[in-house]
Amino acid sequence: MVRRVLALASGRTAVAVLALIVLLALLGPLLAPQDPLATGDHPLASASAAHWLGTDYLGRDVLSRLLDGSRVSVLGSLEVALTALAVGAVPGILSVYLGRGFEWLTLRLADTLVALPFLLFAVAVIALLGNGLTQAMLVTGTLVSPLFYRVARAATLAVARSQYVEAALISGASIGWIVRRHVWAKVLPPIAVALAQTIGVGFIIVSSLTFLGIGIQPPEPTWGGLLASDLGYLSHQPWAPLAPALLIMVTVWAANLLADAIRDVSGEAGHALANTRKARANRRGPSHPSDPSHPSDPSASDPVPAGGAR
Repeated sequence: MVRRVLALASGRTAVAVLALIVLLALLGPLLAPQDPLATGDHPLASASAAHWLGTDYLGRDVLSRLLDGSRVSVLGSLEVALTALAVGAVPGILSVYLGRGFEWLTLRLADTLVALPFLLFAVAVIALLGNGLTQAMLVTGTLVSPLFYRVARAATLAVARSQYVEAALISGASIGWIVRRHVWAKVLPPIAVALAQTIGVGFIIVSSLTFLGIGIQPPEPTWGGLLASDLGYLSHQPWAPLAPALLIMVTVWAANLLADAIRDVSGEAGHALANTRKARANRRGPSHPSDPSHPSDPSASDPVPAGGAR
């Protein structure tokens, strides 16, 4: 599936953008030209050779703070996505095989989590457990998990009625073996689409919480925190919110683009796309050597004169 995603222009673009964001998260603090927490003598300065994106209201270098704050956004979004995957996908698959009681219980829990506003619930959890981004992301991932539960359950139901799965059950195969051998390969594509979408949602959640000053306390830099602080000085620097807003927007766009690319190459649409490409490759292929128009045919490329060779 990875090769088919990279075969699409949209897939390559999404992977390149997300890889760049991950590199910023890994190397951002090392690439920062200045200390992101050090204040300066020139607050709200414009872009210059010393400060490529200017300085904030305390004279801190904006570029350094953006690079250093990328780690929080990436780690927070991954925590949301992986927590939702673990909490939602596994019960969604097992609900098809573990009986009516387990199925009823997980369905009611999923309906309950859907009804809760995850952003407000995350704020309430932070108020109870302390101001920390990790616990907020874990709770938010749990609240987002019904998406994975429904996707995994629907895909598993489609596979569970197949003849080869019924034959494996009749032959005495365990549920774990059936899930690993038959179910997981069919469930993986829709789960991958949901995971890519959830990464984008995670970036929005992290940015929203840090915009409100929840989870990460100033002066620690975050993309949402930079956006919030810049909005208070629009009269001095109207362009200042563009950089953090653009980073958030491009990252969410790339995650959604990756989800679309995975959906395009999986399932029936993916088989149709592969068949179309094979048909195009066959039409563009070289003709048979017996064809007189083939360039390797000497009679077509170098005809002999009627009078014979001189």
